Amino acid sequence: MDAKLKYKAKKVKIVFFDIDDTLRVKNTGYIPDSIQQVFKSLKEKGILTGIASGRTPYGLVPEIKSLQPDFFAMINGSYVEDAKGKLVHHQPLPQDLVEKVIAWTKEVGIEYGLLGSQKGTLSARTERISQVIDLIYEGLETDPEFYKDNAIYQMLTFEKDGQEVELPEDLQADLRTVRWDAISSDIVLKDSSKAAGVAKVVEKLGLKPENVLVFGDGLNDIELFDYAGISIAMGHSHPELQKRADYITKKVEEDGIFDALEKLGLVEKEKYFPQLDLEKFEGPVARIKTNHGELTLKLFPEIAPKTVANFIALSKDGYYDGIIFHRIIKDFMIQGGDPTGTGMGGESIYGASFEDEFSMEAFNLRGALSMANAGPNTNGSQFFIVQNQNFPYNAKELERGGWPKEIAAAYVENGGTPHLDQRHTVFGHLVDEASFAVLDAIAEVDTDSADRPLEDVVIETIEIED
Repeated sequence: MDAKLKYKAKKVKIVFFDIDDTLRVKNTGYIPDSIQQVFKSLKEKGILTGIASGRTPYGLVPEIKSLQPDFFAMINGSYVEDAKGKLVHHQPLPQDLVEKVIAWTKEVGIEYGLLGSQKGTLSARTERISQVIDLIYEGLETDPEFYKDNAIYQMLTFEKDGQEVELPEDLQADLRTVRWDAISSDIVLKDSSKAAGVAKVVEKLGLKPENVLVFGDGLNDIELFDYAGISIAMGHSHPELQKRADYITKKVEEDGIFDALEKLGLVEKEKYFPQLDLEKFEGPVARIKTNHGELTLKLFPEIAPKTVANFIALSKDGYYDGIIFHRIIKDFMIQGGDPTGTGMGGESIYGASFEDEFSMEAFNLRGALSMANAGPNTNGSQFFIVQNQNFPYNAKELERGGWPKEIAAAYVENGGTPHLDQRHTVFGHLVDEASFAVLDAIAEVDTDSADRPLEDVVIETIEIED
């Protein structure tokens, strides 16, 4: 994603989403968990949200309603309302046009659908029609004359497989078709489109097209893409739509919407801090058995996968068996993992030094298991456990420095070494009071001027429970 597009995103005030194969997978109904976070994050940033869909209001599934969008540009823009159900715009088909379309369907031998604002019907129901329409409007009644007493905002064609019909010229003067299935097309007013519906919302809010970002995947999103300041096509979208897109993101199942908005700086990943929730956190457990007692830790493979893999493999191979904690500084940390016992040795399973895996979800709190290094991306086998309890900072100072509020509070309450954050990879944490007691006992041992214990503190072995 280029810098120019990221700059344009700073002007975005409202984001509209298509539904089928954009917010959700049409055939399965799958909606990524990340969609909830998208709507939450946009709301927190003061950015409005909207649905722009060919569906009717009664075609909205509960999962979409639960997102609580601010606006709904439905039925390809011909019926628009706000979150409270207040009508912003509506434009039904003139009844004489509905009657002409019905007469034409009978001439060419196809079935049709009638969509009002609160209800829809079919001229007939076959197994093939049900297969297509029930994915969106399950259980529509059969009532070919529904139009006589109800405003119709959209009509549908239902052709036979392999058949594709075209509106006669006299109807094309006022109407157009938008194909959405191999056997079905929407029939809407020529000047009706998702873009027209969204434009009514933009006008109501006093915004401009440059303030609008849209997501879509199908041909009925083309006008919307041409209208909006930024248009993003889903990874599986129609090739013609992709040609008009400012950016092509990943598929629905790959969190494509979240991924694009995160790259634009409009949403942020919801952070999870395992160190603050160790009882519930499920991950590998390491038991470091020493001649002073046992240190039990939970490891964070999702946060630091390469580091955890290295530590587990070395532990299982017996690499750490008999190695000492060669550097111990009370009110700071205890360091080990070097087979030479000098602080100058050690090798990773990768043969050479490997890269840092810094995260804003794991920190050098008291009890943290971190990688020792000699500078950026020089990780090997050495590690340390933070022991410091005496904390000279206050929470507000840390928050101003960029630490999350929850982590700043944990530092103040329990201690730690925040000056090591983003310098040393945190990949685990002590889990119980017994382990902290052992940590503090080790920190109390006598050391020489080089911080080396006068009597060896030995790692007898490290056991791993995957």
